[in-house]
Order: sequence, then structure tokens, then C-alpha cells
Amino acid sequence: MSTTGIENWALDLKDVAQIYPFQGSEGNLFIIGLVTWIGWHIWCAKWETNYHDEKIQQYGSSQNLKDAIDSD
Repeated sequence: MSTTGIENWALDLKDVAQIYPFQGSEGNLFIIGLVTWIGWHIWCAKWETNYHDEKIQQYGSSQNLKDAIDSD
């Protein structure tokens, strides 16, 4: 089964048309992925900070939390 129409791969691929979809868009896809990855980490850091702040407000000060964790 061939999806590219190429019968013999023993040839110079620069003489062949595109061999996979969206050829040439790798740079754009990399930039989109990088921006998404950085944005995800920024969002996670903000969410975790808000989550921990809510827990501190719910259970008391951070010193109370440390004392509760350290006590046996």
C-alpha cells in the first residue's frame, strides 16, 4: 500500500514533490508549541499559587500548617 505514489525509494527525494503533509511549516509549528508550552507552565504556576493560598486561608496561616505537619 502506497499513499505517496512513489514506487521506488532509491531516488533523490529533492526531485520528488512533498512526501508528507504541511512540509515547510515545521518552524511555525515549533513556535506555536513553544508558546503553548510556556503558557501552560505560567498558567500552572498561577493556578497552584491560588490553590495553595486558598488552602492557607481555609486552614489558617502558613505557620499553623508547618506546625501541624511537624507535630507527631
